[in-house]
Parts: sequence; structure tokens; C-alpha cells
Amino acid sequence: MSFFGELFTFLRKRKKLWLLPIIAILLILGVLIVLTSSSVVAPFIYTIF
Repeated sequence: MSFFGELFTFLRKRKKLWLLPIIAILLILGVLIVLTSSSVVAPFIYTIF
């Protein structure tokens, strides 16, 4: 959790808070890729798209 705290502090001090939505979308897509690799969850993920 300290990584996310340091990242947020860095973004806040450098006034780059506009990057937060991009980082969040990349994290969500990464989680979806990991979830679709298992065959049990894959049919449910594919119905979202």
C-alpha cells in the first residue's frame, strides 16, 4: 500500500492528478486480463463486452 501512497503523493505534488483516471483504467484492464485467463470466470467477463 505504500507504493500507492507514494504514487498519489507524487502525482499531487507534481500536479499530475489528471493521470489518475488513466492509471485506474489500466489497473481495471489488467485485472480483467488476469480474470479471463481462468476458464471458470471467462464466460462472465466476455458477456460484459
